[in-house]
Amino acid sequence: MVPSFLSLSFSSLGLWASGLILVLGFLKLIRLLLRRQMLAKAMDNFPGPPTHWLFGNALEIQETGSLDKVVSWAHQFPYAHPLWFGQFIGFLNIYEPDYAKAVYSRGDPKAPDVYDFFLQWIGRGLLVLEGPKWLQHRKLLTPGFHYDVLKPYVAVFTESTRIMLDKWEEKAREGKSFDIFCDVGHMALNTLMKCTFGRGDTGLGHSRDSSYYLAVSDLTLLMQQHLVSFQYHNDFILWLTPHGRRFLRACQVAHDHTDQVIRERKAALQDEKVRKKIQNQRHLDFLDILLGARDEDDIKLSDADLRAEVDTFMFEGRDTTTSGISWFLYCMALYPEHQHCCREEVREILGDQDSFQWDDLGKMTYLTMCIKESFRLYPPVPQVYRQLSKPVTFVDGRSLPAVFDPLRFSTENASKRHPFAFMPFSAGPRNCIGQQFAMSEMKVVTAMCLLHFEFSLDPSRLPIKMPQLVLHSKNGFHLHLKPLGPGSGK
Repeated sequence: MVPSFLSLSFSSLGLWASGLILVLGFLKLIRLLLRRQMLAKAMDNFPGPPTHWLFGNALEIQETGSLDKVVSWAHQFPYAHPLWFGQFIGFLNIYEPDYAKAVYSRGDPKAPDVYDFFLQWIGRGLLVLEGPKWLQHRKLLTPGFHYDVLKPYVAVFTESTRIMLDKWEEKAREGKSFDIFCDVGHMALNTLMKCTFGRGDTGLGHSRDSSYYLAVSDLTLLMQQHLVSFQYHNDFILWLTPHGRRFLRACQVAHDHTDQVIRERKAALQDEKVRKKIQNQRHLDFLDILLGARDEDDIKLSDADLRAEVDTFMFEGRDTTTSGISWFLYCMALYPEHQHCCREEVREILGDQDSFQWDDLGKMTYLTMCIKESFRLYPPVPQVYRQLSKPVTFVDGRSLPAVFDPLRFSTENASKRHPFAFMPFSAGPRNCIGQQFAMSEMKVVTAMCLLHFEFSLDPSRLPIKMPQLVLHSKNGFHLHLKPLGPGSGK
């Protein structure tokens, strides 16, 4: 009788479990259908491209040339149109400056459908925080990007760029085009490690730092793959896949490294001699600034907050800079007349100096215009997502030209333009806190590149735009580099 009773109990338990799963699944489906109905109703006034019955517009977004497809939709459906990733995730894609102003000037939070996946790595830092805690972190971090803090970083940018240029000297001797993207990515991450932790290539001999470098490289790649892989948008499926497990392993390596550096730095700061040495060094690391940050109530960042902000800085600063520099150098190869003008400008600014100084960056007028024009045509971050916390009313507007013309960004022309017509670092209260850091790095790196090399296209391997979280090229950035000789740059 006992075996029969146990069999009956397990059978009943199985039925209850199956029933519970069915009920939960049904409730989830109802929730998704209500969400779909809410989104469809909210965007009902905006016509858009036709959608697949299951995938929405996701398949077209994943295709080669999808950014050009989105631009064509902007002409077909002026001002704004819906985009669907599947049937339950939808966005209103906006193009017109007054539409952008209506959204980005309000400070609405980032869209969780896009950014929640990043939380596993970057935690709840400035990128995804909202409300009073976002405001607190913004105030605490802002001093870390003051001009006086950024000035010494020019030497760091220069040091990392020289390492990259030495590699390019060797590759250029072969007389063949090569893909610059990975080298630019290594340089950008090396720079960030020096600015954040105080060590970069000189510290990569340590296995811990080397593992961290590989983990961050892996995480940025995996997050790009996640965005364009429909099956990974379900967390239950994601964490069962090799992709998900690889992501979790890389997260653990990155977190362990950051936590250990924070512990070591906090312990070191207890020593008066070490504290004075840090205060007198040529530049403060980002971590030192965070550790010393206090709000008006003398409240400092917790260890979890510290890790989140460091990881956010590494995430936001690496891939975007790599994309921006790579597309800029492609533009210089594509438009040699502008490349020549930029080179002549930076040569004149450098003069007899061995390297660029902070004050030189403000003199790079034409180079800055070319950088901004490359941002306009090839935005490092093609989309900036927001989730509206209350309704918004739009007005009408116009579209964008496609010709490379840096003079759009002359002082005279820029003053006539709508402030929300060009926003490579987002806009409004939630704009990119590190934009001065990024632009300073861009100027130093691109100026040094143009001083040392002449860039030209490989017509057989032109880059194919691949918009993900950051604008990449599907086939890399293959350029011919011609060394300009020892007298060209110092």
